[in-house]
Amino acid sequence: MSEQTFEGAAPSADAAMEDPMVAIRRRILAAALPNVPFDGWTEEALRIGTELAGASAEDAKLAFPRGGVDLALFFHDEGDRELTARLSAMDLSEMRIRERVVAAVKLRLDIAEANREAVRRGATLFAVPLYAPDGARAVWSTADAIWTALGDPSDDLNWYSKRAILASVYGATVLYWLGDESAGRERTWEFLDRRIAGVMRFEKAKAAVNKNPLGRLLMTGPNWVASKVRKPGARRDAAAGERRFDAPGGK
Repeated sequence: MSEQTFEGAAPSADAAMEDPMVAIRRRILAAALPNVPFDGWTEEALRIGTELAGASAEDAKLAFPRGGVDLALFFHDEGDRELTARLSAMDLSEMRIRERVVAAVKLRLDIAEANREAVRRGATLFAVPLYAPDGARAVWSTADAIWTALGDPSDDLNWYSKRAILASVYGATVLYWLGDESAGRERTWEFLDRRIAGVMRFEKAKAAVNKNPLGRLLMTGPNWVASKVRKPGARRDAAAGERRFDAPGGK
């Protein structure tokens, strides 16, 4: 992605091979970002970004059919793509799975730190009922990116539950992070640790129920249904700038 979009981001490995529409999106986003803290993810921000990027109104319409909301979603996706790239370059083999998840969430917020006000504007946008489903998909996408990068092997109901739980933790942590003015965002990391600890307690309780003979009996039906659930198959190519939302019922 463009170095102007996220601090520390590396340019495309092979710009000549980059999809032309993705290249236009990135140019417009990079040009629009400085104005987003003032204008929000609006048509005005998109218009200014388009002009500064030297793109045409027709290009902007093709790149972001719904205007500012699509620009905001692309901004979020760019962060997820940078997260995937950075995680793939890290050696997490010595970490426990909980530590890996915490490290990934911290890294995602570190990527967002340079554009914190743009993230705040995005949170405001996705709080609007009309765009709330888009916001939910964006958070799910981040949770999916993290679990996929960490090599999650699940292909059953756990595939969904892991992403749903992490999406909840990540979404709450982002909102806390936006209001955190502590040095180094230390309060945010403490909040994240508490949320992860809560999830771990729930997982231990669930495991205890399944180990108990009576619990196993009571869970026979639900466990049988859960065993029939499989993760989605075909997935759109995120590298091509396409959004993806793998959810129950997906193929």
